Amino acid sequence: MDKWLWAARFFKTRSLAGHACELGRVESNGQTAKPAREVRVGDLVQVKNDGGTFQVEVLGVSEMRGPAVMAQKLYHETEASREARMKVIEERKAMPHFEAEREGKPSKRDRRDLARLRGR
Repeated sequence: MDKWLWAARFFKTRSLAGHACELGRVESNGQTAKPAREVRVGDLVQVKNDGGTFQVEVLGVSEMRGPAVMAQKLYHETEASREARMKVIEERKAMPHFEAEREGKPSKRDRRDLARLRGR
């Protein structure tokens, strides 16, 4: 399983693919997949990674990582999975963007702004 996930370019390294399997982020035919699980043509694999949740049907098996064009021929994403990912992407774009809080103490400029807000 970890070799196939790496060859299909769901993960950058085999160790990341194996770690995802151990954490339960990969399912094969409805069951949690271990890194050593055998992948067969026709299996339904669900992968949760940074790009979203993918539900794919295995079309080919490869243990070598090749170009992205070849990797895309190893699987076919289901239509429901593609629609769900696009919906999540649109929701994420619609959410307001907040600036992350700064670490450490406020700068002199920040302290002046705080004082101005407090009416001092």
